Amino acid sequence: MPLNHKVRLDKWLWAVRMYKTRSQSTDACRKGLVVINGSEAKPSREIHPGNTIFIRKPPVIYTIRVRETIEKRLPAKRIHEFVDDLTSPEELEKLKIKDMTFIKRDRGAGRPTKKERRQLDEIIKQD
Repeated sequence: MPLNHKVRLDKWLWAVRMYKTRSQSTDACRKGLVVINGSEAKPSREIHPGNTIFIRKPPVIYTIRVRETIEKRLPAKRIHEFVDDLTSPEELEKLKIKDMTFIKRDRGAGRPTKKERRQLDEIIKQD
């Protein structure tokens, strides 16, 4: 199959591993979480090289540019050949912040006391 041919948006998002399944990419398009060049995109929209795509996956908004179109899913190592990741470092930092808010409690320790809850709230507020 020749490169740079017309491909459906949902199929391309699945092929470049932005979503785990094609139905997930279709649902994201239908919900308005995928925007191409400033307008919401339907799953059937054809994409072309040079299109800029914004994908909302809370808490991050990914920005990618289409290098080439593909229909078949490839190994993750080859994705950079088809996608330019333009996501800002500030957006990617949101992923780290989300992971840092979890505080581990020992199994069987039960619910935190009022004093422990206040201490946890102070730790979370400092971040």
